[in-house]
Amino acid sequence: MIVVAGYLRLRPGTFEEVWPHMQAMIAASRAETGCLAYSYGRDVIDPDIIRVYELWQGAVDLERHFASPHLKAWRARLAAIGIAGRELSAYAAGESCPV
Repeated sequence: MIVVAGYLRLRPGTFEEVWPHMQAMIAASRAETGCLAYSYGRDVIDPDIIRVYELWQGAVDLERHFASPHLKAWRARLAAIGIAGRELSAYAAGESCPV
């Protein structure tokens, strides 16, 4: 499994503009083969930070996601709106267990 986690920092005041594009990105990504989880969450303390969490069956699935038309459209939309920062990392994960 591959876990992708991190955040996007929106420019102040752009959340409402970004929101419908985030919804489209989440829906399209969740429909992809190998996507086990895909979500964005607005930070409780800083509303301009969007927390990102993705879970993929494997690296091949994540690579396919990187090449998807909806990811390219999402990145183009973010570039047009402008973001203040982005930090995402992928982690290879072993077996999971409840905690």
